[in-house]
Amino acid sequence: MKWFLPTHLVNRPLFLHQPDKCVSVSLVMIDYLCDLKYYQPMRTLFYLLSLIYLVSACNGTTQKQTRSEETSVAVKKTAVPVFSRDSAYNFVAKQLSFGPRVPGSEAHAACASWFAATMGSFADTVFVQNFKARVYTKKVFDGKNIIASFNPKAAKRIILAAHWDSRPYADHDPDEKMHRTPIDGANDGASGVGVLMEIARLLRAQPISPSVGIDIIFFDLEDYGPHNSERDAGDDDYWALGSQYWSKTPHQQGYQANFGILLDMVGAAGAVFPREYYSQQYASWVLDKVWRTAQLMGYDSYFSNRPGLPINDDHIPVNRIAGIPMINIIHQDQNSSNGTFYEHWHTINDNLDQIDKQTLQVVGEVVTRVIYEAS
Repeated sequence: MKWFLPTHLVNRPLFLHQPDKCVSVSLVMIDYLCDLKYYQPMRTLFYLLSLIYLVSACNGTTQKQTRSEETSVAVKKTAVPVFSRDSAYNFVAKQLSFGPRVPGSEAHAACASWFAATMGSFADTVFVQNFKARVYTKKVFDGKNIIASFNPKAAKRIILAAHWDSRPYADHDPDEKMHRTPIDGANDGASGVGVLMEIARLLRAQPISPSVGIDIIFFDLEDYGPHNSERDAGDDDYWALGSQYWSKTPHQQGYQANFGILLDMVGAAGAVFPREYYSQQYASWVLDKVWRTAQLMGYDSYFSNRPGLPINDDHIPVNRIAGIPMINIIHQDQNSSNGTFYEHWHTINDNLDQIDKQTLQVVGEVVTRVIYEAS
């Protein structure tokens, strides 16, 4: 807003004149009346009274304008839908009901079919990206990435992702007899998917702005890396096979997104999500956006500003190969028995008993707010 002074009052800087307000009529008249010779005895008093009137008028106008601007801001504020912890928990439980979602198993195939049908009821479009993946044992598996798209024609796009397969080995279980037993992967896998399925339900119930497109991706074969006792059998390239494939061959030719958020192990009680190292390296501005949102919502005990460890996860190929800045919200605990992740990582005890509804709620609320306020 620009202010200016009438030309004959340029040496009287106390009197500001705004052309579209009621004050504009008065200053010249005051000056004229105060300059009349036969009103000299009253000049000072008249001038002061007029000044008081103008200041009052300006103040009233400013207050009205401020109230109007505040109302306008309130009206423009994005309505964010209410995230349901119970719904997210039920989506986690449903995944576990199929059994361990190990590639090549009946449970894996049945769960994939359920994903396609359920996400198809929420999204505008669902893609099932079939691919072949050679794991560290040299065995080849049929993988399936599930991609659910909302507002598919929108140019501005956000990826929300998690891996849906479960570890074929409980190779960090305290009982060595369990080291070749598949795990449920309740927190490591199903928790992130459960949160994203609830967000998909919200996107159907309360559509996001048409200017923003959301792609929810469930990556397969993230967790088929070398057994802990056979780490020399392969390198890091045997992890995150589904996201590697998608990053090289996205579901749509020429696909691009503004940014992405990966969820991994987001369901345990007392979870703490530090600023994961690679997220800071590749997508610091996304990390800042999400962490600032979480902390403004009062969730700073979950979303810590502490620097995190570098984690080889699905966000790595998305950043390095696809060139899309993606962060990883992942539970890290350097005081656990495994020294990196939550206590029951890659053990038989990574089951539904480890899922805390409050943690699902916190992560779900933060991610939901970020995407709805992105328009």
